[in-house]
Amino acid sequence: MKILLSPAKSLDYDRWIATPNVTTAPFLEKAEYLAHKLKSMSPKKIGTLMHLSPALANLNYVRYQEWKSPTTESSTAKPAVTVFTGEVYKGLDVDTFTPGDFERAQQQLFILSGLYGILRPLDLMYPYRLEMGTKWGITAKMKNLYHYWGSQLADYLNKETTDDEVIINLASTEYFKAIDQKTLNRRVITPVFKELKGDQFKVVMMHAKHARGAMARDIIQHEYQNVEDLKGYNLDGYSFNERLSSPNEWVFVR
Repeated sequence: MKILLSPAKSLDYDRWIATPNVTTAPFLEKAEYLAHKLKSMSPKKIGTLMHLSPALANLNYVRYQEWKSPTTESSTAKPAVTVFTGEVYKGLDVDTFTPGDFERAQQQLFILSGLYGILRPLDLMYPYRLEMGTKWGITAKMKNLYHYWGSQLADYLNKETTDDEVIINLASTEYFKAIDQKTLNRRVITPVFKELKGDQFKVVMMHAKHARGAMARDIIQHEYQNVEDLKGYNLDGYSFNERLSSPNEWVFVR
């Protein structure tokens, strides 16, 4: 069983979390190319491209001016899963991970990224901002990041999974779209988290994001062997609702 997550916009490089080891991102050369292109942009252009405030535009301008290929651990190159913050990563809660949890996460968890393509938990990451859905004509022939990554991410996932292995998609729609469905030849199950509001079950995004991270943690820590076991997931009051679910979209409600 493999897991997909989205990254987070917010990063914390001030904290330090011990991990068993560190690794290098699989598409680092592709990330270097994008970072080099972004380095040539002014703060104003970065702000316009990414819809950022002047302060955030300047922060990311400086990041790309100083961008270094993250191959050695440092104060600005840390394992990706230890620096992402936000609701998904609050749910994942790697502060509680044991060395064994980190090792299993490294084998099971893939974080989709506009800049890096795919990051494994222990892959070193230099701070960045580049959402997958950014409307950026990278070259005359590459109209956006989905075009840039093409089938590469799906090819990678095919190689990293066995023929009968299931991928649990806990990423957002924006990021999962980067996986070419025609190339990916694995079953994908997408859990959806809903809450009863009045007389209807609805997605409350902040809570759903937290639940995605919590489910990823649960899969990693409890070492699920059969995907059907995931229907027994019951953290934070959620339970599987068969009536609202379809074969590959499993709805959990509370």
